[in-house]
Amino acid sequence: RNGDGRAVLRSSVREFLCSEAMHYLGIPTSRAASLVVSDDDVWRDQFYNGNIKKERGAIVLRLAKSWFRIGSLEILAHSGELDLLRRLLDFIIQEHFPSIAMNDSNRYLEFFSTAVSETANLISLWMSVGFAHGVCNTDNFSLLSITIDYGPFGFMDSYDPNFVPNTSDDERRYKIGNQASVGLFNLSKLLQALKPLLDPRQKQLASQILKGYGEHYYSRFTELFKTKLGLLGENENDNYLIAFLLKVSLLC
Repeated sequence: RNGDGRAVLRSSVREFLCSEAMHYLGIPTSRAASLVVSDDDVWRDQFYNGNIKKERGAIVLRLAKSWFRIGSLEILAHSGELDLLRRLLDFIIQEHFPSIAMNDSNRYLEFFSTAVSETANLISLWMSVGFAHGVCNTDNFSLLSITIDYGPFGFMDSYDPNFVPNTSDDERRYKIGNQASVGLFNLSKLLQALKPLLDPRQKQLASQILKGYGEHYYSRFTELFKTKLGLLGENENDNYLIAFLLKVSLLC
């Protein structure tokens, strides 16, 4: 699309409706506040078949508690701006993580632990409704674990772990079946950004916290799918049944 950074009306309407749908599905997300149609002409190849057409441009105003994302910390750590990294992280914790005491020497560790568990919860919720984000890089991953980007997203019509809503993702890097793994990758990048602010003991503990991500995700994913199936209590066959039904859905 020649990197013009513009949106067209059809995709803007879709973005507006999806973010509101996600909110009412109980999934942490930014909200759509307004949609303004532009007089600017935008040229797009809607079906990527070489047929470029002129479309109306549009702007969606979205609201969120914060737009800070993993990339916001990553870039500061990468450039060695550690004082600014510390100041920004303290601001984020003070504004958005009231359960973490600012005088706690382990506050960055507590922040990371929260990010790990909440990221696992968010992606589990995405999977429970068949939502594929499309571009799950660190610059589109919220530090507050909310859905902040609605670029090339999509919902599966039928279960397919290889479903990709992004037509430019030729390698299927962000296929829906990879979302949990991509979440782990992004959290590892977050830990890498935090390491300059951690002492050796905290680094070791943070690595252990990151290892617990899979358990967090699996537990929440199972809980959500058991609710969908109306399974009550605990049964050792519950996980087998969920996996079996997903496999049957794939074959169908």
